Amino acid sequence: MSSAADSDAAASPVGAEGEAAAASGEAWSPVAEEWAARWGRVADPAREEIVRRAGIGAGTRVLDAGCGSGELAAQLESVGASVSAVDAAPGMVALARRTAPAADVQLAAIDRLPFSDGVFDAVIAVNALQFADDMAAALVELGRVTAPGGVVAVANWAERARNDLDTLETAVALDDGDDPDDLVDLDYRLPGGLEALFAEAGIPVEWSSTVDVPWSAASDDDLARGVLLGEDDDTIAARAPILVAAARPFATPAGGYLLRNAFHVVLGRVPR
Repeated sequence: MSSAADSDAAASPVGAEGEAAAASGEAWSPVAEEWAARWGRVADPAREEIVRRAGIGAGTRVLDAGCGSGELAAQLESVGASVSAVDAAPGMVALARRTAPAADVQLAAIDRLPFSDGVFDAVIAVNALQFADDMAAALVELGRVTAPGGVVAVANWAERARNDLDTLETAVALDDGDDPDDLVDLDYRLPGGLEALFAEAGIPVEWSSTVDVPWSAASDDDLARGVLLGEDDDTIAARAPILVAAARPFATPAGGYLLRNAFHVVLGRVPR
């Protein structure tokens, strides 16, 4: 959906679905450190809401599915949970092992988990489910490793209209010559989209909401490097004016930018 997602050398903060995600999958290892620095905390409000709603605490067996740089795994460790985590990018796995040293972090895709049936009390996927070729099948896999009565929780970017970040990615895509008619929300980003996937996977929804996940950039350069994560310096310099112009409505008096974004969050419970 953006120039970053279209490039083998870059990774879009919003991400891509299915084949587009697979095509850019190798991008995540080289940018793991920069991702953590620029985007690692953006999903914290959604993570905190999930941990609270799921009642996760000391001794809870939790899987962080698509753990990225390990921020959720570290948060789960801090409340005393027994944490396992997986990610498909070796660079992210290495970073997550440093971020959450007590967690069992393994290299694996979320639709092919290396665990037996029903071994977790809660399975959480934050900004990760869309990287599976078949999101409903991946959700079935998350449910498979969750104990009967256990929680499966998913958080993903909400519809484009709720995300200022999409305004910037759209500006870059249009500059690339993309057809405006192609820049539309995929079903899972729309209201009710994740709930529909839970229904398809046979996991009853217990709670859902939309959570604000703002992102800030301190300067024009910070903005461009964040949105064009993984691009080379020449590309960033060439694209920065496009992004700065598109981000003008989000400028702050201090000279930076505040982008208001949102995640849809769904919590389901595996039938007993």
